[in-house]
Amino acid sequence: MVDQNLQLSDRVITWPNALSALRLLLVPVFLWMILIDQNLIAFAILAFSSFTDWLDGFLARKLNQMTRLGQLLDPAADRLFILASLLGLAITAKVPWWLVLVIVARDLTLFFTLPFLAKVGYGPLPVTYTGKAGTFALLYAFPLMLLPEVVPQEVAVWIYPIAWAFAFWGIWLYWWTGFIYLRQVHNIRKSALLESAILNHEEERV
Repeated sequence: MVDQNLQLSDRVITWPNALSALRLLLVPVFLWMILIDQNLIAFAILAFSSFTDWLDGFLARKLNQMTRLGQLLDPAADRLFILASLLGLAITAKVPWWLVLVIVARDLTLFFTLPFLAKVGYGPLPVTYTGKAGTFALLYAFPLMLLPEVVPQEVAVWIYPIAWAFAFWGIWLYWWTGFIYLRQVHNIRKSALLESAILNHEEERV
């Protein structure tokens, strides 16, 4: 999570960026492990990814290495891991396809706001605390959904409810944050229209 009050640098090679890049590289490996039913390895990769997601944010603040690239890489890695987890778990029938649609629909909705934001001089909106909390909840849910495949059945029956609790909590926060983003886009649109109207009025007076 990047604090919007801190100055972002243009540096590319930093420890936080390296960790985010590593998570991106692990996405296809993780997906392949699920598809070939190597659930223990997939679980280990996803758990490692969740840890590095926390670590890169910690290092960025501790080492004062907040960068514009990191602001893009970190949420991109999170979303790709969520998408890979969903697809892998759905293809192998570990979760229903409606879960994929509910989560992907939110990201697609926000994706279609990017051209407008770019048009008025904005990049992707900064990650919020609720958005990060929703992402963490989902990234905890998916390892827990994989874990029953590698533990005794007596333990698995206790893990499933916890995994789904994280999943539903993550979905709620994910969509709540989506509505916050849409409201921000709406406010940006109103400001852009107002500025355009003022500019046109001044040009007419001239």
